Amino acid sequence: MAQIKPLQDRVLVKRFKSEEKTASGIIIPDSAKEKPMEGEVIATGPGKYLDNGNKVELTVKAGDKVLFSKYAGTEVKFGDEEYLIMREDDILGILN
Repeated sequence: MAQIKPLQDRVLVKRFKSEEKTASGIIIPDSAKEKPMEGEVIATGPGKYLDNGNKVELTVKAGDKVLFSKYAGTEVKFGDEEYLIMREDDILGILN
């Protein structure tokens, strides 16, 4: 598990692995793979404070599987693992 604690309304997400081959069995080379837009929430920040001082809690929590926009977040590498840090606004939905 990562030792990165996101701040405010940011979320640490581990992207799911991309498919190695198509449904028909064709192997996809690394250069042609698209990065998946799904991942698992690893850690969340405490929430964001509004101008009036009220704190807004995050909707997602660690362990949630989420769908996010294609160019969301900033890629970070911690140890051998790669993660995305993004704002909760970049998350489109929680997968069931």
